[in-house]
Amino acid sequence: MSEALVLTAVFAVLLLLGVPVAFAIGLSAFLALLVSLDPAPAATVLAQRMATGLDSFALLAIPFFILAGNLMNRGGIATRLIALAKVVVGRLPGGLAAVNVVANMLFGSISGSSVAAAAANGGVMTPLMVKEGYQREFAAAVNITSAPTGLLIPPSNIMVVYSLASGGVSIAALFLAGYVPGLLLGLALMIVGTVIARRRGYPTAGAVSAHEAWRILLAALPSLCLILLVMGGIIIGWFTPTEASAIAVVYTFVLSVLVYREVKWAELPQVLADAAETTAIVLVLVGASMGMSWVMASANIPQAVSAALLGLSDNPALLLLLITLILLVVGTFMDMTPAVLIFTPILLPVVTGFGMDPIHFGLVMIFNLCIGLCTPPVGSVLFVGCGVSRTAIARVWRPLLPFYAVMIAVLFIVTYVPALSLALPRLFGL
Repeated sequence: MSEALVLTAVFAVLLLLGVPVAFAIGLSAFLALLVSLDPAPAATVLAQRMATGLDSFALLAIPFFILAGNLMNRGGIATRLIALAKVVVGRLPGGLAAVNVVANMLFGSISGSSVAAAAANGGVMTPLMVKEGYQREFAAAVNITSAPTGLLIPPSNIMVVYSLASGGVSIAALFLAGYVPGLLLGLALMIVGTVIARRRGYPTAGAVSAHEAWRILLAALPSLCLILLVMGGIIIGWFTPTEASAIAVVYTFVLSVLVYREVKWAELPQVLADAAETTAIVLVLVGASMGMSWVMASANIPQAVSAALLGLSDNPALLLLLITLILLVVGTFMDMTPAVLIFTPILLPVVTGFGMDPIHFGLVMIFNLCIGLCTPPVGSVLFVGCGVSRTAIARVWRPLLPFYAVMIAVLFIVTYVPALSLALPRLFGL
């Protein structure tokens, strides 16, 4: 009990003091170990647990997907996908709002980064929407709330992180499980954006000739083929998700450097350095969180939380509501990766205790935390979206409200209808 109190108190204090999350996790775990061990053995045990946590073949997928995303971010993919989105949904009322949503769904799923999607598509779409008479804050709201859809539509690094934190839930199954929730969220955001745009009289994106549409499709097709290559190869069994991530790097290199020629050879060292920096940040978080997870397990924190929650009620629907509300609050104060690493070992035993599938819970957790990316005080997508749109959070919060409402509505649908997440994995026997 004393270890649990020290761990919780120190972690909370360090976060309030603004200490980086990885260091807050490591220091709180170390100080908790000092309750029962001397400093030298405590440091040795924590280092061993961190190293063991990082010794995972599945984790190799993270640096590869990050590198592939960096190549695509610089490879002119956004403009081609925006053009394709105009062909598909541009003629809807307020079509540019729908174009922004579809472009973020496509780019986010290909790059695996909601922040990159918000920056790349927002930088192109917001000036275009403002020029056509759209309110700048409305354009920013559409971009901000649709950017996280790419974390639900695979390939997604956060699903790899959840697989590690959950003790080995199939990454392929998680990838398949994300399609329906991600598409459902994108469709709901498009409907809201279209309704608002129609009421305000915003224009469509305009018609595109058949010849031009065909040219745009051919230009975007190589980018779309990455999704087919990665997911098709995993489903058919040609390669594992980790091997698929390496193949994605080769494909995006050929596409961005040799085909589109948007990435110059001289830029490659910076691309590699950026990917290495991002990978280091993520893996330090993973290692520290694995150490904290071991300390939590030794202090029986997951069992205590599980017993406390199950003691409140034996109604699974009520417990799931409580857990969803907890995750929504966590998402507003903590970034997605540490939140998944910390709370998966705590909450997963609770939900599996009343029969919830770990794959379904993974999608519910990720969906919850995606909403947190769009909300203050630490929403990275919110900050990036406001930055590229050249507006302030104080001005964009009101246009965001209807989109927040529909995101939460879809979250509860996905939470209480497991078939939406589990149908595709079961169809393919995963």
